[in-house]
Amino acid sequence: MTVESHKETLEFKAEVSQVLNLVIRSLYSNKEIFLRELISNASDAAEKLRFEALTDEALYEDQSDLRIRIEVDKEARTLTVSDNGIGMDRHEVTDTIGSIASSGTRRFLEELSGDQAKDNQLIGQFGVGFYSAFIVADRVTLVSRRAGLGPEHGVRWESDGQGSYSIETVQKAGRGTDVTLHLKEDETELLEPFRLRSIIAKFSDHIALPIEMRNESKEEDAPEFEKVNKGTALWMRSKGDISEEEYAEFYKHIAHDFDEPLAHVHNRVEGTNEYTSLLYVPKHAPFDLWDRDQKHGVKLFVRRVFIMDEADKLMPHYLRFVKGVVDSDDLPLNVSREILQQDRKIDTIRSANVKRILGLLEGLAENDKEKYASFWQEFGRAMKEGPAEDFANKERISGLLRFASTKGEGDDEGSVSLDDYIGRMKEGQEKIYYITADTPAAARYSPHLEVFKKKDVEVLLLTDRVDEWLVSHLTDYKGKHLQSVAKGELDLGKLADEEDKEKQEKAAEEHKDLLERVKGVLGESAVKEVRVSSRLTESPACLVVDHYDMSQNLARVLKQLGQDAPMPTPIMEINIEHPLVQRLEAEKGEERFADLARVLFDQAFLAEGGQLEDPAGFVRRLNSLMLSMAGS
Repeated sequence: MTVESHKETLEFKAEVSQVLNLVIRSLYSNKEIFLRELISNASDAAEKLRFEALTDEALYEDQSDLRIRIEVDKEARTLTVSDNGIGMDRHEVTDTIGSIASSGTRRFLEELSGDQAKDNQLIGQFGVGFYSAFIVADRVTLVSRRAGLGPEHGVRWESDGQGSYSIETVQKAGRGTDVTLHLKEDETELLEPFRLRSIIAKFSDHIALPIEMRNESKEEDAPEFEKVNKGTALWMRSKGDISEEEYAEFYKHIAHDFDEPLAHVHNRVEGTNEYTSLLYVPKHAPFDLWDRDQKHGVKLFVRRVFIMDEADKLMPHYLRFVKGVVDSDDLPLNVSREILQQDRKIDTIRSANVKRILGLLEGLAENDKEKYASFWQEFGRAMKEGPAEDFANKERISGLLRFASTKGEGDDEGSVSLDDYIGRMKEGQEKIYYITADTPAAARYSPHLEVFKKKDVEVLLLTDRVDEWLVSHLTDYKGKHLQSVAKGELDLGKLADEEDKEKQEKAAEEHKDLLERVKGVLGESAVKEVRVSSRLTESPACLVVDHYDMSQNLARVLKQLGQDAPMPTPIMEINIEHPLVQRLEAEKGEERFADLARVLFDQAFLAEGGQLEDPAGFVRRLNSLMLSMAGS
């Protein structure tokens, strides 16, 4: 029977046509990934041959040096990716290329069992990756011969990706597969060797097989091929064999950073879920760290084959600054290499990655405070997202947080940990006190802190926008409740002076008329309550909210972010011993009383960082009172 008589034209199976449509409309994030996919498939074929040859060495056909070769023909406008791997027979081509669900390498993996699985270096999804060629080609030709079969058993497959393909038996001297892409008119750049070399360096530098291209300096009639990839995966080497300089250079390569990393951690995990991770903490935050739409994450490899950048499912969002690689031996993928399936193995890798990074940061915080201070300056705000995002590690993340406090100034500003705070707590103190504000100055000089300064009780000063989000999720740490000094009734617990409590209760009763009079002037819409303060020692008044109400600062932050957040109705506390309050109580004229009460309220509102609705009215009342007091 002649070769020609074996030619036939077939329709793609339904699922293949669907994938083709997706691919041609750019399923992948960028078109140059097609070369990665074809090289990956070639690598799969070589690894499969290497595995099968363990029990049948004749499959090598006296050629055991495995390689991948890439050639271009500018006149014909073709790009060919060749390998001398296991190859395919006619049935395998029909099954593998004609049906996504019957991926050749996936089927091969399913057939493996026992210790054999440890020796193979295959990844799944052969068929899907092959179709990425249609992103840049309007016609694809595949010629293959399976190792161990004669030259007459070669097979040629061709399609324009429009729903059908032809397949025929041909002569092929060497084993393996040649995939030839007939490039589209607008893909001329892919005919330039330097462009192909740059793509290989980006996506396939660490393929274990040599990837070869023609040496352009040699004669056409006697072409020489040279290796264009490094072919070694640094992360797979023993840690003892890698120098700090090599670690640093590899970081610069994967992170596109000119500076060295702050720290790194390198691990190999064996067992039911085998993978290697090499993770870096940069010295400086990237410019797009706060761009919520920007993807972040580590690079994902499967058996040294690059799968994707920014695999965010392998690292939580609050650790989005971490760079590095994760190389899995058996991580599952879905319809494309771009999107990871949800899988327990992924969860396991993610969890382990987080623990390693947190451990690395804990080591820095304990042993190199200067380095950790540098880290916190760059990435502290991102870390503050952690307790809300990662409940399982909330305690460890909380231990890594740093804050400014009333006990720290100058070099110590912003370097107080919760453990530092607990270690300095006063005898009998049961809570961790904090205040949130727009600016460090507004926090440090807030009237709410006056009684704490008097009693020498430390208060954390929280002035990042994310702090409001943080304290809404971080309510306790090591058995100590976190308490805002600007919410609810002041509760100093055992630090409170019983004599002061009795004095406050007595003052509230004695000055009940003043409190009701002030509330009547300000109105229900302005204040929920007016009461005698136990917080104030120097200021005449301050504003607080109920314990479970949204803070004034959070309401302002949400408003700045464009959200419709109603301002909570505050409670006004007055210092009954302050001269201005005593003057207010003695005022008989209703108009003067109202002006002075409103001025005290507006001052307290401004001290909170608020913005007056009627600043001109405030200025007018203040000027009038100043003139009156001056005797004019």
